[in-house]
Amino acid sequence: MKTSVIGYPRIGDLRELKFATEKYFRGEITANELENTAKQIRLKNFELQKANGIDFIPSNDFSYYDNVLDTAFLLGAVPARYTQLGLNVLDTYFAAARGYQGEKGDVKALAMKKWYNTNYHYIVAELDDSTQIKLTGTKPLDFYKEAADAGVQTKPTLIGPYTFLKLATYKGKKQAADFADDTAAAYSELVQKLGALGAQWVQFEEPSLVKDMSEEDIGLFVSLYQKILCSKGTAKLLLQTYFGDVRDCCEQLFSLDFDGIGLDFTEGKKSLELVRKNGFPKGKVLFAGVVCAKNIWRNDYQKTAGIIRELKKFADDIVITTSCSLLHVPCTLDNETRLGEEYKKHFAFAKEKLTELSQLGQILDSDNIEQSPFYIQNKALHSEKRAGTNDAVRNKIAALTDKDFVRLPEFSEREKIQKERFALPLFPTTTIGSFPQTSDVKSARKAYRTGELSQDDYESFIREKIASCVSIQQEIGLDVLVHGEYERNDMVEYFGECLDGCLFTEKAWVQSYGTRCVKPPVIWGDISRAKPMTVKWSVYAQSLTDKPMKGMLTGPVTILNWSFPREDISLKESALQIALAIREEVLDLEANGIKIIQVDEAALREKLPLRKADWKEDYLDWAIPAFRFVHSGVKPETQIHTHMCYSEFADIITYIDDMDADVITFEASRSDLTILDVLKQNNFRTQVGPGVYDIHSPRVPSKDEIKEAIGKMTQRIPSQKLWINPDCGLKTRGTEETVASLKNLVNAAREARNENS
Repeated sequence: MKTSVIGYPRIGDLRELKFATEKYFRGEITANELENTAKQIRLKNFELQKANGIDFIPSNDFSYYDNVLDTAFLLGAVPARYTQLGLNVLDTYFAAARGYQGEKGDVKALAMKKWYNTNYHYIVAELDDSTQIKLTGTKPLDFYKEAADAGVQTKPTLIGPYTFLKLATYKGKKQAADFADDTAAAYSELVQKLGALGAQWVQFEEPSLVKDMSEEDIGLFVSLYQKILCSKGTAKLLLQTYFGDVRDCCEQLFSLDFDGIGLDFTEGKKSLELVRKNGFPKGKVLFAGVVCAKNIWRNDYQKTAGIIRELKKFADDIVITTSCSLLHVPCTLDNETRLGEEYKKHFAFAKEKLTELSQLGQILDSDNIEQSPFYIQNKALHSEKRAGTNDAVRNKIAALTDKDFVRLPEFSEREKIQKERFALPLFPTTTIGSFPQTSDVKSARKAYRTGELSQDDYESFIREKIASCVSIQQEIGLDVLVHGEYERNDMVEYFGECLDGCLFTEKAWVQSYGTRCVKPPVIWGDISRAKPMTVKWSVYAQSLTDKPMKGMLTGPVTILNWSFPREDISLKESALQIALAIREEVLDLEANGIKIIQVDEAALREKLPLRKADWKEDYLDWAIPAFRFVHSGVKPETQIHTHMCYSEFADIITYIDDMDADVITFEASRSDLTILDVLKQNNFRTQVGPGVYDIHSPRVPSKDEIKEAIGKMTQRIPSQKLWINPDCGLKTRGTEETVASLKNLVNAAREARNENS
């Protein structure tokens, strides 16, 4: 049985691409040196998959920043404000991804959003009425030739035309259908050129097919591919879906003349049912996504073999593949030297999943599957009972009642109490939490972890950084301060290290966006709080100022969504266990005099099912209560903040209001403050801080730019409910640009305050 991979991590085993790209941004290496690093990563990935016997190896899954942005450049869909800068192609590309501020001009980055139900962020293509879609780039051709020259036959992979048009934002009268013909023509030309080069298969990635589709959507999908399929040339075409099932368009998908169709049997709730009901088209290859590419647990060969047995009743030719791109898991276990074998044997990162595909191929080819050594070994592994059960935690969760999820008094009364207690000015200013993690912070943390720096010396260093941070904020004139989070490596990993039931890796990095990588904890057992996690630092910071100091926590849903979750209990149960631990921390902060507590739920939307019919029962009915449980026990005068970033909030805005926080801050600048209209339409009651500038860009926003944003906000949000803050935490920014940006923010707020008082 043949094997396939949808995509492979591109950051390098030790984040080589990240470091090389950041050096390029700083002018420390040339474009050629950056490309050499990138090429070595690509070639290594090709050879690794070839060595594991993968039959369908992807090319063009590599990107310097994001594949959707790559597609926009491939199709010439680049807004003029970037091309008019007069930069070379690579720098124009990075300007669109990160923004640009320099001698050539000053432009903001394109919008950035979450990639479906993952923690990966994609760059949103922007199309206006002057956009002309045509094949202008050569990246898929270049990477195919690169692999071929190295002796590796690959299947070039492309973000499909339907997904590209559905994810784009439209800045004029024209909508997706108006670009369909030109888009289909560009893809047809590309497929023909790939076939002429020798490509045997071309993969079209169409994850948007697993979302809710209207008749208009289905019509757009069919019309695009009817045009492409009738002029495809010599290459075979694979339509690859992932993150769910194709229940809305199954009939149309199966009827189109694709040579192969990829379905997700991991997250696709109805994928097997759809095949049973509709059969599978004769003469087509079924690419069955049976190896989970979003979690790190070993595949259950017994379960997978059962799925393939069932599929063989309907499909004559089956290729086993990953459920989606392996981009969403770490590269390899090879670099994990601290985890004991009793843990590691349960994990499979990207490289190990290649081995799983290879073993499954051999197992499924054998005459007696149950007698295969790989099968027997895997069955024994999955029969083991892992340690980590905490009866005390489970009993507390079981004893919860409805009143544990309700905070009293109700919001309107709390709002009056808090207004009087804090006496903040109109348009209070604050930040989201973290301040720049400069090189001295990273060096001190590393020295502490390796034992070169004692705990006393490390904590003394952290106190010095906090004191400096508080002083800077007071000098700038912010109204509500933060301690800077210098003690934290990551907003999830830090809390995971303070909780019993989590495991941690050394080098298991996963790309979040561009050069930003995260190292998710592993939820291994039942979660509990062993000791206070943040109280010491928040209390110290508050002692340095008379202004309110926010206690900074990460919420239970975000900790869960940004970890690798267990598969032996429900997500709901895991979320409530984490919520119990965070609740204990909230009450501890309150008891120690912290009057404002921020519980970030940056990833609230991340695991929201892609189909609306599944939202409440499968997610929102436990995710929202988990957050409410965290803060339901605090006093009315304690102000609870939360934060969300880089997601589409419009369709869940009423649920966000039901979280019953007192203040919510969220990303808004990259999406041109479009969320404001939604807030107004839904009579959003919570006080809000839509971000006034994008922290993922190195550019410094001017005072007038921020003031203009405040003006737009006051047209839709009552002034007394409006907070002024950046989009997100400032961890990844430099100190100089951070201070300059915040000074402009404070000055803009003061001017707006004077004009609106």
